[in-house]
Amino acid sequence: QVQLVESGGGLVQAGGSLRLSCGASGRTLSTYAVGWFRQAPGKEREFVAAISRSGDSTYYADSVKGRFTISRDNAKNTVYLQMNSLEPVDTAVYYCAGRRAAAYSSDNYYLRPYEYADWGQGTQVTVSS
Repeated sequence: QVQLVESGGGLVQAGGSLRLSCGASGRTLSTYAVGWFRQAPGKEREFVAAISRSGDSTYYADSVKGRFTISRDNAKNTVYLQMNSLEPVDTAVYYCAGRRAAAYSSDNYYLRPYEYADWGQGTQVTVSS
């Protein structure tokens, strides 16, 4: 099992940027596919972005496509979510999630919460108008 820790959240004005980090301990994140999800008050957790174990495949929710970028640095055991052109509707707690991926599925990414076994505690992102 890997322990995931998100960081980088905060308060930002609309149009601003933040970079979230998902760090890992216990296991190397390089063997995991990783996803970012978010949950706003009173709403269900929703998918934001995903990256495959290899890093060669990524996928984004339509609501963030063109504004957010997911990437990974295996040397630093970290996955990032660069968020640009933030909008008040992006306000939520952001979670990273990990799923161990076999080498033969290293280009697969996963979109649904139940497909991930390991979760971080979340980091708050607040975008003011």
